[in-house]
Amino acid sequence: MSFFISKILLATLLIVSISFNIVSVRAQTFQGFANGWKKTDTYFQNTLKENQIVGGALLFLEKGEVKGSRYYGMADISQQRAVDENTIFHWASITKTFTAIAIMQLRDRGLLTLDDPVTKYLPELRKVHNPYGSTDDITIKTVLSHSAGFRDPSWPWGGNQDWHPFEPTEWSQIVAMLPYTEILFEPGSKFSYSNPAIIFLGRIIEMLSGDDYEVYIDKNILKPLEMYSSYYDITPYHLLKFRANNYTIRDGEPQPNGLDFDTGITTSNGGLNAPLKDMIKYLNFLTGQPESYEILKRSSLEELWEEQLPISESNGITSSVALSFFPEAFDGMQVVGHTGTQKSFYSFFYLHPPSQTACIAITNTNSEGEMPNPDQIRLDMSHFVFGHLFTLYK
Repeated sequence: MSFFISKILLATLLIVSISFNIVSVRAQTFQGFANGWKKTDTYFQNTLKENQIVGGALLFLEKGEVKGSRYYGMADISQQRAVDENTIFHWASITKTFTAIAIMQLRDRGLLTLDDPVTKYLPELRKVHNPYGSTDDITIKTVLSHSAGFRDPSWPWGGNQDWHPFEPTEWSQIVAMLPYTEILFEPGSKFSYSNPAIIFLGRIIEMLSGDDYEVYIDKNILKPLEMYSSYYDITPYHLLKFRANNYTIRDGEPQPNGLDFDTGITTSNGGLNAPLKDMIKYLNFLTGQPESYEILKRSSLEELWEEQLPISESNGITSSVALSFFPEAFDGMQVVGHTGTQKSFYSFFYLHPPSQTACIAITNTNSEGEMPNPDQIRLDMSHFVFGHLFTLYK
């Protein structure tokens, strides 16, 4: 009998020891995050203050919960509206990740394959000059990975007059430019960011679904995720009270650029507007909190994160391109995300799928040469987050 009692006691002690160790690790992680967040929050606020940035936000999530948040400054100076979770920002090229998810939805429904030539759906692209072969050889997957050889800007000429549209407004305008467009390198050979490439994907989504791009995304991503305050382009009247303005520093003073602008035919490329509370829902979907297979099965989502081509290596961080997402490797870890830049909005999000953590940040100010490059500010901020928050979850 004493033998069995001894085994029970040993088992009990082992369970208590394991439980204690788990609690101890959790306590250390919690303390580590508290210290890391304090440093990151201070860095964020100081950076925005030093660079005269009017407003912004920074959030870090773990397993569906907001672990740290900072809402800074003003969404609109004239209306004295402070930034908060309801503030609607413009997310620019982060829109591209929604486009990629939509393409995978159509793939999983059997309406296309990633190896399909884009000309199967957009025969107009045969008008593009391709010195490296046939345009029919350019696949949807190559377009998704920004390696098809298309140029970067959607507007290659002019657009600097007040009466010019902000972006091309109709597909016919894109088609009219195709005979004056060329493939700049052998498709699939290297990475080169391209806005027109994603416009082509948006057009394919419209053709196969029968919906306008923004209608398709609303019905198949935004509504299922309950992102009810998210929309494309011009703000609905009932949400104007939440819309963030964006500013340019001129002669030392922030000048507003206006609440709304129309991204036209480039909507699939950069037209999303959403509050932080909705973007949290999007990040939770990406990190699997909760699992949302009715939107996109996990294996298809992870397929979008698979590295396709290297981009660069600097300061211990290796960047690469996946399928409209961008993996960043550092200190034995890899996160994946995207940035956004349009008007005076600068944003990024990154997630670390193994730990189900994510970070998102945005600001609403740039300058006419009177402050550091906003792109550099954003890059430095993301790297600070990598080193002080994500590394806690190695």
